[in-house]
Amino acid sequence: MLKKIFGWGLLPWVAAAIMAGIVCGLFFPDWLVRLFLTFNGLFGQFLGFIVPLLILGLIAPGIAELGKDAGKLLVFTVILAYGFTLFAGFFTYGAAALTYPWVLDVTASLASFTQAPELTAYFTLPIPPFMDVTSAIIFAFVLGLGMAFIEGDTLKKAMYDFRAIIYKVISAVIIPLLPLYIFGIFLNMTSAGQVAAVLAVFAKIIILIFIITLVVLLIQFGIAGAVSGQNPLKMLGTMLPAYFTALGTSSSAATIPVTYKQVQALGVREDIAGFTVPLCANIHMSGSTIKITACAMAIVLLTGGELHFWQFTGFICMLGISIMAGPGVPGGAVMASLGVLQKMLGFNEEMLGLMIALYIAMDSFGTACNVTGDGAVSVIVNKIYDKTK
Repeated sequence: MLKKIFGWGLLPWVAAAIMAGIVCGLFFPDWLVRLFLTFNGLFGQFLGFIVPLLILGLIAPGIAELGKDAGKLLVFTVILAYGFTLFAGFFTYGAAALTYPWVLDVTASLASFTQAPELTAYFTLPIPPFMDVTSAIIFAFVLGLGMAFIEGDTLKKAMYDFRAIIYKVISAVIIPLLPLYIFGIFLNMTSAGQVAAVLAVFAKIIILIFIITLVVLLIQFGIAGAVSGQNPLKMLGTMLPAYFTALGTSSSAATIPVTYKQVQALGVREDIAGFTVPLCANIHMSGSTIKITACAMAIVLLTGGELHFWQFTGFICMLGISIMAGPGVPGGAVMASLGVLQKMLGFNEEMLGLMIALYIAMDSFGTACNVTGDGAVSVIVNKIYDKTK
């Protein structure tokens, strides 16, 4: 669907939107900038309206699909994948908390970033959501767990249809309009004199995230190597075809055939690989968690906030669950995280827009980390399975 709309995928359009916003911000007249600010205001209101529905439509069916008769192997795989995801989030928090204060030059960036823009939208149209984010999260968990344990499937079918509607809204409305929305954000930043500081921060964050993903992968395969008695570096080398395939596709699902083949090359049984690879493509989100956590921390600092450990502890734990609903949807992980960002970190519409832009700018690196780490999870599950036979 995405390629039918954009031809090359979303990333080139987002990059073009950022560059166009910067260039146009240098000469666009105020009345035209205000026109795009009006669109951004309306689109931001729509995002606020749709976020609780995204939470409900993505998370509840995902929980229901796990089912109550999952079995020990499924439970162990889910716990291991979630544990790897949490580790990635907390490792990122520690690395970013240590490096951001001097790498990002937050004080100088903050002065530019918080400069009050002079221009405003022509009008706004409030679109209040059906429920707040907290209610949506709790309702999604209650509904998902309930559907997993009841005998009937009428409600499940209805929720699967509702999820299909949410997928359609994301792919046919939100994703196509995102480049225009991001264009408006950078147009406004340029006209307000903020863009130089923000772009400098973008570049540094992307480099740091790439380094963190490599370190996390080395640790994951170090653990897998210790469990299986294999050389971690050789194991990681075996998974490189999956890594580079994910770089090109930006999709865990599209990379499954390659991941499956390489996981078997690591010595994982065919039946175990056939079980863990598709499952981990949906629940193992180390790379996505690294990106979202690092970007969120940077935006919090740039908007004058502080990195409170316990606040981010709750955020990372909830993030690891919510983004399981994201695979298969373009930008799905960041879309599924919008509610958590809004509720737990206090993100407003502009901050969410920056979050989306940052995430998409390095989408393939996170996906590559996710699918490569699936190999480590599969090796560990395979070893545990052999011991319990």
